[in-house]
Amino acid sequence: MIKTDILIIGAGPTGLFTVFEAGLLKLKCHLIDALPQPGGQCSEIYPKKPIYDIPGFPEILAGDLTKNLLEQGKQFEPGFTLGERAETIEKQEDGSFIVTTNKGTQHHAPVVAIAGGLGSFEPRKPLIDNIAYFEDNGVEYFIKDPEVFRNKKVVISGGGDSALDWSIFLANVASEVTLIHRRNEFRGALDSVEKVKELKDLGKINLITPAEVTALYGNKQLEGVTVTKGDEKILLAADYFIPLFGLSPKLGPIGDWGLEIEKNAIKVDHTRNYETNIPGIFAIGDVNTYPEKLKLILCGFHEATLMCQAAYRIINPGKKYVLKYTTVSGVDGFDGTRKEAPKAVVQSIQ
Repeated sequence: MIKTDILIIGAGPTGLFTVFEAGLLKLKCHLIDALPQPGGQCSEIYPKKPIYDIPGFPEILAGDLTKNLLEQGKQFEPGFTLGERAETIEKQEDGSFIVTTNKGTQHHAPVVAIAGGLGSFEPRKPLIDNIAYFEDNGVEYFIKDPEVFRNKKVVISGGGDSALDWSIFLANVASEVTLIHRRNEFRGALDSVEKVKELKDLGKINLITPAEVTALYGNKQLEGVTVTKGDEKILLAADYFIPLFGLSPKLGPIGDWGLEIEKNAIKVDHTRNYETNIPGIFAIGDVNTYPEKLKLILCGFHEATLMCQAAYRIINPGKKYVLKYTTVSGVDGFDGTRKEAPKAVVQSIQ
């Protein structure tokens, strides 16, 4: 039986940042994740994708963000159960919980924080008859290492941020990038749309709209695609076809825990601390929903911070926590390390 103060379901960015915020409150964390490594989607799906909306980082790769979060939290010695899925939860007489994984590992904690992102997910696949034949042989649904596409001919389909961002990124990696979207208008960020159009004018991206990839051809490896644009059929040579139509999220076993679910997300009390309908169980990050919810990593960080304050009150009933800025108090790690606040900063604040 693994015992901890806060049991975190999901080791993505929000779950990893929870370790740091809990550590400041002297609370211990243990994380469960079905993936074999921490980082969630940032590690598994797009470790080399740049992220632009993390405060203090004009640009950071998703994989590097994961490394930084792990480094930030390691002083608080979190535990990990990786490669296992949280399967069942049982509430104890004292209000604590026992969570058991699909491999039988049991975890006991007074507070459970579900930070499972989109939950378990599958890529949305285009309806092309032989697409399964070319999966891992030229058809890719995720980009983990852009170097795979170095000097290759790449066709990307989609109209959202992922399709736009990867088209821009691979324009300087692949020998040829073609972006195909079934509409003339894109759903992604306006600056990304403008950048794609700029690269098109420079001859670095082929842009075909409104159009769809309707057929794939090749022997054992993908050799090309058929693009349908109105009544016109266009044959394109291609080493890789990357359809980026988003993910179909599923909560998995967590959906059977008696939590209030709305549109495949967990409803929480956003006016206080992101607690679910079951006291002691919280949901933070992309897995939760409330009015005006934004599925952004930075919002997950905020939710994690407030959740940890609520967890402290549950674990330490009647004990008041006095907020101290790390610039004044420094940071005491569980490993005996201490990061002192600069004296000049302390004096100026005092």
